[in-house]
Amino acid sequence: MPELSVIVHGPDTQGHLAELLDSLAAHPQGDTEVVVAAVGDWAREAAEAHPSKPVVAPLPDGTGEAAARSAGAVRAGGRWLHFVHTKDGLPADAPRLIAERTAELPDSVDALLLDHVRTTWRTPAAPSGDARLLIRTGRADVALDDAANLLRLTPLLGNRVLRAGFWRAHEEQLATDDEAYAAHAALLHADRLACLGHAAYDDRQPRPESLPPPAPEQRYALVDRYERLLDLTEDRPAAHAVLYDVMVRDLLRTFAREELPEAVAREFFRRASEAAVRRRPAGHRRPGGFEGMRRTLLEENAYTRYRALQAANRARRAARKEVRSRKRRLGTRLRDHRYQRALERPVDPGLAVFSAYWDRGVSCNPGAIAAKLTELAPDIHPVWVVTKENAVLLPPGTDHVVPGTRRYWEVLARAKYLTSNVNFPGAVVKRPDAIHLQTHHGTPLKRMGLDQMAHPAAAQGLDFAALLSRVDKWDYSVSANGHSTRMWERAYPARFTSLDYGYPRNDVFATCTAADIRAVRARLGIAPGRTAVLYAPTHRDYEAGWNPRLDLAALAERLGENTVLLVRGHYFYGDTASPLTGLRRTGKVVDVSSYEPVEELCLAADALITDYSSIMFDYANLDRPIVVYADDWETYATTRGVYFDLPAKAPGPVARTQEELAEIFTSGAWRDERAARARAAFRRRFCEYDDGRAAERVVRRVFLGESEESLPPVIPLDERVTAPTPQEATG
Repeated sequence: MPELSVIVHGPDTQGHLAELLDSLAAHPQGDTEVVVAAVGDWAREAAEAHPSKPVVAPLPDGTGEAAARSAGAVRAGGRWLHFVHTKDGLPADAPRLIAERTAELPDSVDALLLDHVRTTWRTPAAPSGDARLLIRTGRADVALDDAANLLRLTPLLGNRVLRAGFWRAHEEQLATDDEAYAAHAALLHADRLACLGHAAYDDRQPRPESLPPPAPEQRYALVDRYERLLDLTEDRPAAHAVLYDVMVRDLLRTFAREELPEAVAREFFRRASEAAVRRRPAGHRRPGGFEGMRRTLLEENAYTRYRALQAANRARRAARKEVRSRKRRLGTRLRDHRYQRALERPVDPGLAVFSAYWDRGVSCNPGAIAAKLTELAPDIHPVWVVTKENAVLLPPGTDHVVPGTRRYWEVLARAKYLTSNVNFPGAVVKRPDAIHLQTHHGTPLKRMGLDQMAHPAAAQGLDFAALLSRVDKWDYSVSANGHSTRMWERAYPARFTSLDYGYPRNDVFATCTAADIRAVRARLGIAPGRTAVLYAPTHRDYEAGWNPRLDLAALAERLGENTVLLVRGHYFYGDTASPLTGLRRTGKVVDVSSYEPVEELCLAADALITDYSSIMFDYANLDRPIVVYADDWETYATTRGVYFDLPAKAPGPVARTQEELAEIFTSGAWRDERAARARAAFRRRFCEYDDGRAAERVVRRVFLGESEESLPPVIPLDERVTAPTPQEATG
């Protein structure tokens, strides 16, 4: 019996079926079968002709959604059923992720809930927004009454996988062409639920203009749907309260955003009002503010007053928008005037502007260069660009400017040196006698620059012409290895000079002392003799929030009492909605997401666990164990685009599941001879120039104008001295 049956059902909508079957065949799973409930001749022919030879259940044209799902389920032999509509898609490794998760679930669990992405004709693979709910629920199975907010998940059958026995026991209740009803009803009938916070479904939404307009009865059916669902929540106050809130929000959204004929709108509002009053939970309190006003008018069936409120609100928004627009235009004119006047003054050879990570503060390669500049050229004054929010975190005495201020534009206009690890705004003028230094902030595994054009989900509307106009201002591009040099020149084709000097931020890995390492570990609270493992995952374009992808408490338990797990979330997510909030109080892990600089975390750690983050290239300079957790490699590689096959060229063991990851550590494979050989090969390829003198070379070449020949040569890899390990430092 296969673990999972993927039941593809429906007509061959817009020819997507072959594409969907291709994606499944590209990554076959031994414990997964594919069943196609093919509606119509086009779907049948496409399925029967496909080289993967799926199980085909041919159905006549006009077969409804419910009948097609049931026909597919009859032919399915898996323990779990995943219903996938022919119009939709699956991320590359979705069946594997689902099958691995279901295999560990007890028989009491009836449904596995998934994250998903949304693809429209304009936006491919956009995050759904459901991830936070799934992550907050955790990996332990739950009853719906204890996690009623799961009813707020997008109601798709594709983002929930059903146990075959549960489906057969409740097929009659779920047999409806109304997919949203079936999706909600599945949760309400299930005994236990489990979650998978990974994007494992692609909901492809057709352009609304390509669909026939809904008939009035279809509009009214939305009210009926919620009435029937709320019938299932009798004597279940938590589920009833959440579903009631979902209903009211959905009804008001439909009324406010859909263009309904006047008569239909009045009748829809009347029915929605009756449902809102009749189904209101005991003791229910409306929210305050504008939302509360809307709900009050709905419950009072005050159609005319509601329309008046809508009109007034639209007028108010339009007025505010116009005021903001006027202020912006005035501010732009004033900025341009001041900036142009500053550009008329001569360039100041003693002024250098630095920025890192979109003006977050002193860090990364710009930070290391600025420190070395103070040492080698104290007559050049550094000024940092820092946001108002981050300015309070600057080291005492750091001269800085806040973006948009008068002095900000003055220093950008007059500085001879402008250094950043991203880009300065497009409005910044490249003066002929100014020098722009691009340091980057990692070795590229993922596709960058123009190479993102083939991956629109990752590019997210990036203006490539504007990008090239910024790249054309670069005079120098810093590189850590030959791979980076080639990729930067490919992704950012321009006339800049590549500086194959190493990354300045990595100098500390060669210069740090045992005392420095002991001090860092003491600041982190790591007791002498304990093993520290740093887990640092990267950002994913197809996830709306941070998903640690691991049961961190369980992993810490498996690693043992003598190991401390340091967890660092990607800086894109900031400190908000951290999934580590609960774990911080358990003592099982240490949340180091806000700790700066990250190089100190690397120095403190005995080993690194990462996925596709560029931190692995930096950490490899320490010649310490690295384990790659590549649970969604196929999805990442397909969606984001990559420059090489990481699992094949990893710096150490590769785990695809949490169990494999734990086994790598408990068995000692993380630091055995095979791991050392993989790390050595990785270091030869990617630690080419990082010898501890990168910042010196950059300052002497760019800021002091020395010739290439006069710079310190790069020390060969086998002759370098790296920082002591924590064991050596504390032994």
